Amino acid sequence: MLHFVLRRLGFAILVLIGTSIITFVVAFVVPADPAVTIAGAKADPQTLAMIRQQLGLNQPLYMQYAHYLGRVLHGDLGRSYIMRESVTRLIAQRFGATAILAICAMVLSLILGIAMGMIAALYKDRAIDNGLLVVSLGLISIPVFWLGTMLLVVGGLYLRSFPLGGFSGPRSLILPTLTLALGSGGYYSRILHTSLGEVMGQDYIRTALGKGLSRRAVMFKHAMANALLPLITLAGLDLAGLLSGVVLTETVFDWPGIGRLAFEAIFNLDIPLIMGTVLFSAFLIVIANLVVDLLYAWLDPRIRLGEQG
Repeated sequence: MLHFVLRRLGFAILVLIGTSIITFVVAFVVPADPAVTIAGAKADPQTLAMIRQQLGLNQPLYMQYAHYLGRVLHGDLGRSYIMRESVTRLIAQRFGATAILAICAMVLSLILGIAMGMIAALYKDRAIDNGLLVVSLGLISIPVFWLGTMLLVVGGLYLRSFPLGGFSGPRSLILPTLTLALGSGGYYSRILHTSLGEVMGQDYIRTALGKGLSRRAVMFKHAMANALLPLITLAGLDLAGLLSGVVLTETVFDWPGIGRLAFEAIFNLDIPLIMGTVLFSAFLIVIANLVVDLLYAWLDPRIRLGEQG
């Protein structure tokens, strides 16, 4: 087990280093001058040269990356060119709003997905199953930015029942939560439906049915425990993605979270902020993958044996 954990930790570190390298290179390949971003387009050459020297932009790229990596290892993600604040502090300030939205969306999507998946599996190959299949595929296919815009127009503009944007209380959570949860709920329902179909075909399930137990009782008491494992895995990874900020949804609803912060950074070509949000997102996703791997290894010893073999 220790060897398994160490291997996963090693892979996680390599992924984070690779992400930082790619993000750093891409950020500096973009045809934009950070000195111009800070001083303005009308700044004189002497001012621009002084800013480049202060920021170390006149050094070779590998030296700039080495200095950046050293700061990151100490928890310093740099300083925003536009907002003139610590990137670490900006992400920390926005994380709370993103966490609230992510948790609400995840809870609602799991409720919808599990309910739809169980009903569809319980009435397999019947009209209810086919109808829920169509509904779930429709929810999966709707673009998130379009769904968010339509909910905002109908609920906020026409019905005037919800705020048009921002984070102003529980009511402001409803529309962005629905936007994120509907598509995920449809996807989770299909995953659970497929997983339940496979589990219900196992020998121990047929034995339980042969003893006279109803299909409903067998599904709830015996099949769900195994069928939920793939769903838990996906939910863990999706939660990490939500916590790292959903750019389109937060932008549509002007939600003051990390996704909105990342959009502002890209729009303003704020390189330290771009790199900070990307690296933070990668960190959360890597941690989620690591936790899921360890959870699976704990639940199923065959995974550990396979790694050792």
